[in-house]
Amino acid sequence: MGLANLLLSLLNIYALILFVRALMSWFDPMFSSQVGRFIYQITEPVVEPVRRVIRPIGGVDLSIMVTIFLVIILQRLIMQVM
Repeated sequence: MGLANLLLSLLNIYALILFVRALMSWFDPMFSSQVGRFIYQITEPVVEPVRRVIRPIGGVDLSIMVTIFLVIILQRLIMQVM
């Protein structure tokens, strides 16, 4: 069960990084800081496919929230298998 716990920990960290990205988008929407660019680079490969499916509604991009929700679902599935 060590691998499952490691995967759950990594998913927790990734969900936290996604949350930080959502918060940063309010203050630095262009991700111009070095930290902002790093967070954008590690999250965009996962968020972008979700954004293609769920288009922004009225200028509001829900793809980050949906991605966080999908990470939580994946965590629940892993916990059920354990």
